[in-house]
Amino acid sequence: MSRTIQFSAAGGPEVLEFVETPVTAPAAHEVCLRVKAIGINRAEAMWRVDDYIEPVQFPARLGYEAAGIVDAVGSEVAGIAVGDKVNVIPSFSMNQYGTYGETVLVPDHAVVPHPPSLSFAEASSIWMMFVTAYAALVVDAKVGKGDFVLIPAASSSVGLAAIQIAKLEGATPIALTRTSEKKQQLLDAGATHVIATEETELVAEVQRITGGNGARIAFDPVGGKNFGKLIAALSFQGTAYIYGALASEPTELPVLDMIARMISVKAHNIWGTSGDPQRRQAAVDYVLKGLASGELKPVIDRSFKFDEIREVHRYLESNGQFGKVVVTL
Repeated sequence: MSRTIQFSAAGGPEVLEFVETPVTAPAAHEVCLRVKAIGINRAEAMWRVDDYIEPVQFPARLGYEAAGIVDAVGSEVAGIAVGDKVNVIPSFSMNQYGTYGETVLVPDHAVVPHPPSLSFAEASSIWMMFVTAYAALVVDAKVGKGDFVLIPAASSSVGLAAIQIAKLEGATPIALTRTSEKKQQLLDAGATHVIATEETELVAEVQRITGGNGARIAFDPVGGKNFGKLIAALSFQGTAYIYGALASEPTELPVLDMIARMISVKAHNIWGTSGDPQRRQAAVDYVLKGLASGELKPVIDRSFKFDEIREVHRYLESNGQFGKVVVTL
């Protein structure tokens, strides 16, 4: 038997329940994983309240990321053996699989090598953050020298990944945060500039930093009332990627300004990369190379125990973290 987390109705962290479930043999293309650490994502909190990109089927499991040791493999699994240290990359629906458990089944395509330099906790934190940012900034935007990249919610795990990747590619990361409280942390994390949006006029400061040209890229998980300011801070033919909806209010677009300056807005998620075998492998190779060189580094804000899972979600929704929240088993 294995303790796993399930919930039978949408709601706050209190709906999360520990359930004893039998450990079943993996199907042909499944891997049974003894979980050592779980990476916690905002997507899972949205899933818990049934406000995500697909409707929840109850009773529901949850969890996209994990690191652990292979306990068993399906009959058609290749390249993965019992005893291997591996990670789980987000590449499945939580209506089908979940990683919040002591022992879990995952599809073999979601299993990737464990970076040898990382602990289980560190490895459980890296895949959502780095692959999401990599796919937008490297594959699609092709950022490079001379580019300025605006990164709202920069102290989130994906925001910090975007800072590291933009810098690795030779671009200039401009971290956006509400107040100056985390300014030095963001500079230490690799941001070239930090703008406290509640203390400084965003567009004017971006114009000053970029010599009046604006930023070519914005990489935004928020939307809402300030999205128009991001658009105004972009350069001619700039692009805004929106990969989250953290703002509770509607996101309005300044259409005439966008037409005048030929601005693009692109919806973005990890699935376009992790759901395609070739793109997924390229992303994994990129991240592993960056970790090995030290140019990409996990950033863990706080680690919890598995028994504290409700408190984990309460903390996640407080929006005070700097980096990733993880759970260890």
